[in-house]
This record gives sequence, C-alpha cells and structure tokens, in this order.
Amino acid sequence: MTLVKFNPENKRNSLIPGFNDVFDSIFNDTFFADRMVARVPAANISESADYYHVELAAPGLKKEDFKLNLEMNVLSISVEQRTDDKQEERNYAKREYSYSSFVRSFTLPESADENGIQATYNDGVLAINIPKREEAKTVSRQIEIK
Repeated sequence: MTLVKFNPENKRNSLIPGFNDVFDSIFNDTFFADRMVARVPAANISESADYYHVELAAPGLKKEDFKLNLEMNVLSISVEQRTDDKQEERNYAKREYSYSSFVRSFTLPESADENGIQATYNDGVLAINIPKREEAKTVSRQIEIK
C-alpha cells in the first residue's frame, strides 16, 4: 500500500482544476476582504493611583465622530462615520462608499467615580480618564522596621 501525503496548499492537484481559484479571486477581492475584517479599534486599559485609563486606537476620525454614553456602570463608546466621495467630473469604473461604525462597551468597577470622567482625542487615540472614588485610591506609606 502506498501512502500519499495530502498537501492542502497545492491547489493544482485538486479534482477540478481552477475551481479553488475562482473562490480565491472572489473572496480575496478588496471589496469582500475589507468587509469581512472586523473593524473594532484596539483598547488599552490601565490603572494608576487615582484613575482608570482607557485608550482606543482610532486613527482617521474626528472627536465629533465619537459618542460616549454611561448607563448603569457601562461606558459605551460608539462611532458612526460615513464618507461620500463627491467628484462629479470622473467616470467611475468602481466606486465604493465607506461607511463604518462600531460600539465598544466597558463595565466600570464599583470604585469608579462616574461624575468625573474626562475624554480627549489626540493623534488618533481616544483617551478616557475615569477617576477613582476616594476610598478606592491606593494609599501607600513607609513602614518603619524596628
């Protein structure tokens, strides 16, 4: 008995030549590829002595594009952006409107002070600073060794 090693990367040995190439050409087109990738910005969450920090990498947006909503200890960050290219003098062979939106939600800890939340957008990064309540702030002191 002869064993033949199967190589899925070798498309030329398929039962119907060219069959896989048709689907590859369709799904590797930029129109489909751009829409099949989840476009949710990455987030960094950190903590300092007095604040919780949330940073969202969202380049190419304006601060007016963001909506921050706080409801029942859940901070929601949403963006809805629509770009229309209005160039009437051109004859388009392919024209795609860009429409993107996302929502990221974060549950705030009980020690967060919802009244003092501040947000800034600078160089493509949305930075949100959430202050801690007084009783939750880290207290450090030097202990003397006797």
